[in-house]
Amino acid sequence: MDGSPLQSTVLFAIGPVPIARSVATTWAIMAVLVLGSWFLTRRLRLRPDRRQAAVEVVVAGIADQIEAILLKGGRSLLPLVGTLFVFLVAANLSGILPGVQAPTARLETPAALALIVFFSVHYYGVRSRGLLGYLASFARPKLIMLPLNVLSEVTRTFSLMVRLFGNVMSGEFVIALVLALAGLFLPVPFMALEILLGLVQAYIFTVLAAVFIGAATGNGEKA
Repeated sequence: MDGSPLQSTVLFAIGPVPIARSVATTWAIMAVLVLGSWFLTRRLRLRPDRRQAAVEVVVAGIADQIEAILLKGGRSLLPLVGTLFVFLVAANLSGILPGVQAPTARLETPAALALIVFFSVHYYGVRSRGLLGYLASFARPKLIMLPLNVLSEVTRTFSLMVRLFGNVMSGEFVIALVLALAGLFLPVPFMALEILLGLVQAYIFTVLAAVFIGAATGNGEKA
């Protein structure tokens, strides 16, 4: 592992832009997911085989979770929230591979994901309520709450970033420490725990993203 989780190792540069290890790993994960998605969906049938049935179970499961959070309009968030979940699972679990560090264990990746959620919240909020209606929602229930509501938008995005970064980074740190002190085979239970932690963190991040968007659009409220 690199020395500090707040510093990234630069692998190469594209012109004046340095490319860190976490960025290169993210690109590799994205390439694998794109190729995997193409392979799994290239021959869809009305009577699915095992491969297609497994994909449909995953997609339907994510869609059902979104609709359980958002009482209406949940299906429209499936591309965003589903992609976030699949990427986070792959990114969080990539750290168990030899010589690979999970990009979510470096601050820039959770920060980028949190910013995606931040801008998505406002995009869907404006699209659902209109610009004036969405801006007016920050003054509810009273106008005096306006500064606190604006501040909460920033703090919850920061919290989303720190939660993901802290949990994934600490998991990798514990495994590296045990591996250094105890040898190769003893950390296996810790690796199983990191897999569970990676799945849980991916779930929590995407659920919170759906909750934030639902609150912005009003779709989390009962009709």
